Amino acid sequence: MAAEKNPFAKFLTHFPKGSILFREGEGGDEMFIVQSARVAIKKKVKDGDTVLATLEKGDFFGEMAILERLPRSATAEVVEEGDLIVISSEVFGDMIKANPEIAIRMLRKYSIRLRETNKQLEQVMASGATGGVAAASEVVAPKGTAGTLQAEAACYFISVASGNVFPVFKSDALIGRYDSVTGMRPEVDLTSEDQSRNISRRHARLVIKDGKFFVAEEIGTMNGTFLNGKKLANGVLTPIADGDELVLCRLPITFKLPGK
Repeated sequence: MAAEKNPFAKFLTHFPKGSILFREGEGGDEMFIVQSARVAIKKKVKDGDTVLATLEKGDFFGEMAILERLPRSATAEVVEEGDLIVISSEVFGDMIKANPEIAIRMLRKYSIRLRETNKQLEQVMASGATGGVAAASEVVAPKGTAGTLQAEAACYFISVASGNVFPVFKSDALIGRYDSVTGMRPEVDLTSEDQSRNISRRHARLVIKDGKFFVAEEIGTMNGTFLNGKKLANGVLTPIADGDELVLCRLPITFKLPGK
C-alpha cells in the first residue's frame, strides 16, 4: 500500500515563508506542484491584493505559462514554508507521462472554467447586458466538515481512525478530498481525515444500481484503493457490502447501511 516514489524529487526546491514565486503580469516558463508548503494565489484589485486560493500538498499552478506562453495572471506567494516541485517547459511532457493524475486534473480544471464561462454568457444574454464577461477564477471553498449521519442517507462511511461519519445521499458519489485548483468538493469529503494528503482528490466512487452497492477506483488515482485488503482495479465497479473496509492509500473507512 506504500505510495509510489516521486519521480520528480530531483526538481524539489525548498522555499521560505514570504517567497514570491512569480508576480502578476510577469512572463514565465515554469509550473509548480506543492509538496509540503502552502501557497497563496493573489490578484490585484482596486484596494490592494485579494487571495483567490490557498494551495497545499498536491496542488499545481503556473501551468498557463507553459501551455500558452501567457503572462502570469496572478501572483504566487509562499505563506507557509516548505517544498515545491519546479517543472520547466522542457520536462513538462515527461511529468504528464509519469503522473497522469496531473493531466486529468488539468483537463477537469479547464472544463470547469469553460462551464462557468458558458453560464456567465447565458446570464448576460438572458439579461440583455452589453458588458463583458468576467473571467472565471479559482476561489477557496469553505472548510468542509465530516458531516453527521442522517436518516435519509442511502449508506454511509465511518472513519476507523476518528469515528467521523460520512453519509451518502446520491446514487453516484465521489470519494476523495477538496480540490482547491478546480473548486470541486467530493460527496464523501475526507480532507479532514487525510492530514498527510495522500488521498487523491477524486480517489474512488460509490455507485448504487438496482439497490446494490458498488465501489470503483477513479481514473488517475495514484496511491491505491483496497477493499477488504484486495486492491481494486482502476475504473472497475466492485460490489461492496455492509461492514466492508475500504482503504484509500492508508486511510481505512468502513462501509455501513442504515439499520444494519
